[in-house]
Amino acid sequence: MKKIFLALTVLLTFVSFGQKQELTLGADVWPLFTNVENEKSILTDLVREALSRSEISTTFEIDEFSKVLSNIDNGELDGSPGLWISEARKEKYLFSKPYLYNQLILVGLRGSDVSAQSFSELEGKKIGVINNYEYGDFDSTKNLIIVPDVSNQKNLENLLSENIDYMLVDALLIQYMLKHQLNDVTKYLAIGQSPLLVKSLHLALGKNVENAQAILDDFDEKIEDMIADESFNRILELNWVRADVDGDGKTELVLGSNMAGSSAPKNIYGLMMDDSYKSNNGPQRYYVDGKLYEDWDNVPKSYKLDLVEDKTPSEQDTYIRLDF
Repeated sequence: MKKIFLALTVLLTFVSFGQKQELTLGADVWPLFTNVENEKSILTDLVREALSRSEISTTFEIDEFSKVLSNIDNGELDGSPGLWISEARKEKYLFSKPYLYNQLILVGLRGSDVSAQSFSELEGKKIGVINNYEYGDFDSTKNLIIVPDVSNQKNLENLLSENIDYMLVDALLIQYMLKHQLNDVTKYLAIGQSPLLVKSLHLALGKNVENAQAILDDFDEKIEDMIADESFNRILELNWVRADVDGDGKTELVLGSNMAGSSAPKNIYGLMMDDSYKSNNGPQRYYVDGKLYEDWDNVPKSYKLDLVEDKTPSEQDTYIRLDF
């Protein structure tokens, strides 16, 4: 009933304007989350798909991050497909529910100790981050040396030149790198195993955008639908994700294909709707082809097929590669 009421409310709002709503959203070059046209850009793909289900068309403009924020503030842009929340930003923008989480892990040169569980263990170390991102106070660690630069690529160059000791990199980017560029990664880098910082990603709209709250409410509903119909997995190009598909507050493992593998999945990329990433005990329920199963043994054998791994990067994978 709630979904029906919300859908009718949004529909009537849009009909009252006599035409389909259009949004212009801005982002910076942030592989593989946001990027220029024809490059992999999972946030714009997810947001475009969710909004299109409400018959809202979107145009994406790519610019320097500080200029994107400035253009939202002055009304030249309606919002951004993926922003972190801060108290200052909440004064100016309205936000969707989280639809993805950046899980920032520690990356150092090969041989480095990347086992830190908190920033307090890194006092005196130089940590590469990206300019203007709302990382927060880094657990109020006083002697942490933060070195901002314009991109992950620049941070990587600083790391390889030993100008910094570590950099913070999103776990999803690392997962893609390990999938397509295993030899290069293991030759040069040491990768942490758990996130030091988790930041929620939201569709953000300026408060002056007409129907902004109705758009965001309906966007939240469409994201839930995309998780349930497995299109979310397909856009992320991940076989499994962890999410709460039935709204009971507990996460399930959601399969995005008809091949679950011959054994229970491990190291699942979670959508992080709870604190399950802090525990080694993952959820026990599985969502496969529209049905919930209480444990791995109950998943039908017809889905327990080994995945075929293609380790040969294609031209479409070149966006993942980092220049050493």
